[in-house]
Amino acid sequence: MNRRSILLGGAAVALTSRAARASMFEITRSEAEWRAMLDDLEYRVMRQEGTERAFTSPLNDEKRPGLYHCRGCELPLYDAATKFDSGTGWPSFWQALPDAVGTKPDRKFLMLRTEVHCRRCGSHLGHIFDDGPPPTDKRHCINGVSLLFRPAEGA
Repeated sequence: MNRRSILLGGAAVALTSRAARASMFEITRSEAEWRAMLDDLEYRVMRQEGTERAFTSPLNDEKRPGLYHCRGCELPLYDAATKFDSGTGWPSFWQALPDAVGTKPDRKFLMLRTEVHCRRCGSHLGHIFDDGPPPTDKRHCINGVSLLFRPAEGA
């Protein structure tokens, strides 16, 4: 086995696992379709698991009642009643709506974190940490660019 075989084999595994992950979701789009519907930052965060800069999302300061939806497929993800000010610079919630999100281990940056994504389209939302408030003691640290806010009627 030579270096070329190893590199080609690794590339094939990466492409296969990416395709397999995409097929796990109810809503799938081609890369071209995702790029057409998202701006550069939204694409980098939602499709490439990037992060927006802290304190840049207007949703961080949103206080009205309502629901936060996935920007990729508009699935309701979080109720504003579970939002809290974590002081981190990203919208934070102590709980997602039932059957709204999925998780997976994230081993980037030489640490183990829990990545959270939309269960319907797979869009990356952020990470879940164990330093949130009761009753869950969880902090869903979410990129605002991954969300659409829909205020409650009359809010």
